[in-house]
Order: sequence, then C-alpha cells, then structure tokens
Amino acid sequence: MSEATTEAAPPGASTPRALLEVDDVVLKFGGVTALNHVSFTLNEGEILGLIGPNGAGKTTCFNVMTGVYQPTSGQVRFDGKTLSKVKRNEITRLGIARTFQNIRLFPEMTALENVQVGADARHKTSVPGALFRVSPRHYNEEKAAKELARELLELVGIADRMNDTARNLPYGYQRRLEIARALATEPKLLCLDEPAAGFNPAEKANLMDLIRTIRDRGYTVLLIEHDMRLVMGVTDRIVVLEFGKKIADGLPAEIRDNPDVIAAYLGTSDEDEEPTDVA
Repeated sequence: MSEATTEAAPPGASTPRALLEVDDVVLKFGGVTALNHVSFTLNEGEILGLIGPNGAGKTTCFNVMTGVYQPTSGQVRFDGKTLSKVKRNEITRLGIARTFQNIRLFPEMTALENVQVGADARHKTSVPGALFRVSPRHYNEEKAAKELARELLELVGIADRMNDTARNLPYGYQRRLEIARALATEPKLLCLDEPAAGFNPAEKANLMDLIRTIRDRGYTVLLIEHDMRLVMGVTDRIVVLEFGKKIADGLPAEIRDNPDVIAAYLGTSDEDEEPTDVA
C-alpha cells in the first residue's frame, strides 16, 4: 500500500480525487538506489511542490512519472491507469505534460510554431494526410492549433512576440514559451522542472501569478523548484526528498517548521537555496 496521505477533509467537504499516485517506487542504477520506496499522492486541482537538496532525487522522480525511466519496483498511477511500460508519447496523450530544467525549444521556429508543435500531440490526422494535406481534418486541426497557440501565448504573456523565432526571445520569454507549448498538449497535469531558474525577483513574482492562473483554469501542477520563497508562496502542499527518500509531506507551513527538513534542506548553506527567507 502507498504511504501517501491526503489532508482530512472537513465535514461536508468533498474528498480530493487522486490524479497522480507514486506508490512505493524504487529506482536503481546499478548499485546506486536513486529512489528508495517513495510514495505520495497529487490531488486533482492541487499545486504540489517537490523539493530537496541537490541530488535528492527530485528530477529522477519527475522522470519516472513522465516515462523517461521505468521504476525498478513500485508503480506510478495517473488518473487510475498504471504507467508501467507506457511509452512517453502515450503518457502525453494520457494528459501529462512537462517542461525541462534546460530549455528545449525549436530555436529556428517562431513562438507560435513552437506552441503549435505541442498541439500536434493531440492531432488525429494520419501521417499521409498531414504530409500531402489531402485530409479536411488536417486543415481543421491546423486552424484550431493556431488559435490555441495564440490563446496560450496570451495566457503566458508573450503574445506580442508570437512571430519572433524562439532563439531571439529573451530568456524569461523562452521559459514562458515552454510552459505554453506544454499546455498546448491539453494536459490534466502540468509538470514544471525548475521554471524560475535564472529569473530575477520580479520575474519570479510574475511566474507565481502565472502558476496560480494555470491552476485556476483547471490544471493540476507539479513543481520542482529551488527558490523556497516561490515554493512556499505558490504551492498547496510540499513533498520533500533527501537521498532518494521521502522525509516529509505536508502544508507549506508544516514543511517550513519540520526539523528534518530544516536539517536536510532549508538549513543548508547552499547558495542556491534561500533558507532564511521562506515566509
């Protein structure tokens, strides 16, 4: 059984529905155990932070959830379906989208075209139909994809640069473009890997607003992030990893005051962390 727990609902409140369940996951690379019996649940409509010191296993856990790695044991369930041996493109079709710590855009494509590529993941036109443009469905899908791309670029705040190539966009805009492209796959779950990396304080504040807006539009969000002010300010709940093991799972205020977390993570002197400024 999973160790993951959810907050008890107050009387009369509906019980949260688990969208993602990480159940007793172990991942080994040779003799190294990267994830050691990790379990947690992400509820529908929630913003969940996954944090821990460098090397704690955050991105590795992310990669298991998104099909990059297959767990040695244990399982991941998404919307009731076990993801074991499900191909990465099928995971996208099931409703999981992600961004990457290192930006992965198509540099010579425009911002609009980059987002349209994300929408292609949902298209049903056959390969010949798309190549030779003989299918009416192709034209309808292409038109809908362009409209969706414009809407999403507006959502992330870079619609005025939609015709610029990704290479020529400022760094912060490239980060936002990645989010728009991920949203174009029409996910149920958006996984953000270090979205604030390289941002200044104003950009981080704007990113927090964007993440809340995305959640308010019906998406569930999983966030890996080093900036503790951002994590504490935007998440509903936080899971903490250390050396591949889960050491805490709770509300931001509980995590901030947890002595194990303080010792393992918040109390470090790592220059990338902000241990004394998380309120």
